[in-house]
Amino acid sequence: MTATDTNVTGHYKVVVIGAGFGGMYALHQLRSEGIPTICFEAGGGVGGTWYWNRYPGARVDIESMQYSYSFDEELQQDWSWPENFSAQPDIERYANHVADRFGLREDIAFNARVDSLRFDEDTHFWHLTTERGDEVTARFVISATGSLDATNVPNFAGLDSFEGDWHHTSQWPEEGVSFDGKRVGVIGTGSSGVQIIPEIAKTAASLQVFQRTPAFTMPNNNQALDPDYEREWKENYAERREATRSNYGLTRFPPPHGPILEMDPADREALMEDLWASQAGFNLLVAFSDTAVSTEANEILGEFVRNKIRSIVTDPEVAEKLCPRYAIGTKRVCLDSGYHATYNRENVTLVDVRESPIEEITPRGIRTSSGEHELDILVLATGFDAVSGSLTRLNVTGVGGQDLRDKWKDGATNYLGMFVAGFPNLFMIHGPGSPGVLAQMIAGAEWQVQFVLDIIRDLDARGVERIDTTAEWENKWDAEVEAAASYTLFGGTDSWYKGSNIEGKPKSFMVYVGGYDNYSRRCREQVEADYEGFVLIP
Repeated sequence: MTATDTNVTGHYKVVVIGAGFGGMYALHQLRSEGIPTICFEAGGGVGGTWYWNRYPGARVDIESMQYSYSFDEELQQDWSWPENFSAQPDIERYANHVADRFGLREDIAFNARVDSLRFDEDTHFWHLTTERGDEVTARFVISATGSLDATNVPNFAGLDSFEGDWHHTSQWPEEGVSFDGKRVGVIGTGSSGVQIIPEIAKTAASLQVFQRTPAFTMPNNNQALDPDYEREWKENYAERREATRSNYGLTRFPPPHGPILEMDPADREALMEDLWASQAGFNLLVAFSDTAVSTEANEILGEFVRNKIRSIVTDPEVAEKLCPRYAIGTKRVCLDSGYHATYNRENVTLVDVRESPIEEITPRGIRTSSGEHELDILVLATGFDAVSGSLTRLNVTGVGGQDLRDKWKDGATNYLGMFVAGFPNLFMIHGPGSPGVLAQMIAGAEWQVQFVLDIIRDLDARGVERIDTTAEWENKWDAEVEAAASYTLFGGTDSWYKGSNIEGKPKSFMVYVGGYDNYSRRCREQVEADYEGFVLIP
């Protein structure tokens, strides 16, 4: 029996939106305290991004032993991952195991996409409806909709006229897609493109990759999880989890080797070679203390990776087109499984859309300024309206009937990455202004959810009906977010961290890059200072 069986009505103390890892943890914690709660999930199952993004090659870029819940010791010890970097099916399997183990499904309404969220100033309640007809009220709403949820389908002229099949990577058919003997086109070379392109190339008759901006990637060197490595982690889980809660990205990395600019050139080259060849994932990216803040230092690391691309791709002209020219790390770096080597295949062609822009989608394929490319299948690896898009698509109206889209028309203003002025009792998990996507997101969700639940308990103890913030404090937090970014190279690159991938979206840096250690400290400080920056209404 699940909440899916009938439409949900009535009043709850808390509504959770989204049954990904953040939403499931919130639901579990609220239920364990006996708080009346319901969770609405747009999909047919749990897992959030790992439910929707089931395209071939989808894989996590954090070590499996770290990309998991920490709240239950028996769960940590019982679960075994098959690989160092787990594939989508295994992560979805884990999410389902958690939902079943803790009996969460009975309080999750599946296939229930929220289509309106309205605050009633008289009752201090949120009114929520879904596309399938659910209608509830709640005192608090925890929005765990995810940073990478709102699918971005660019406004390509003629897309509806395409006579073949087209799919977006974030809305992949559960039954899968066969590329055998097909002429396939992929638009986009971000994380999803980097992962799916090698898989398509294995069976497609031809694959044409339409690239606007090349991506920095590093090899995941994935392999089956070593039982001794797993045993070591499980024996030290408590200590290691505690240590990661006070570091930059909630992830265990070796300490940096110091400034790259101060290293002997031969020594640093040897170190980068060792890290590139290791099974260490992003260890190379975080190996030096100055590559995120110094253009000169960053260029050394970036050129090392570009030289790797040149050494892998046999056609020098193609290799140069695949070499990124922005600062490494200022766009999302991908872990890959043979991505650049894929361009050595005879059935794979790179189309540089900066040289030959896409003009339209035709019934037979894609027309660029240099001609028409005939296709049987088109794959859009065009990403998301990231960080803020999943919230604005909920049709949220706050105090005075203000629409969140109007509130954010010039940028996603917020306080502490969790609160929005004029939208009381609404808490965002991984929202704009938080570290979100630059940290281990399951661990980040655990911390934010616990912070929110502590606030809810304290509000009850104080007899406070609603919590809000002000535009003044939103501006102060925005200044902190911008200040943190100003010490780094992030601000110099257009990326989805700034909304640059969405036409018409205001550009503002939406991610706190000061580290989760500083972020969590700042959140606690403001609450401990008698809720400085908040408005509490009895």
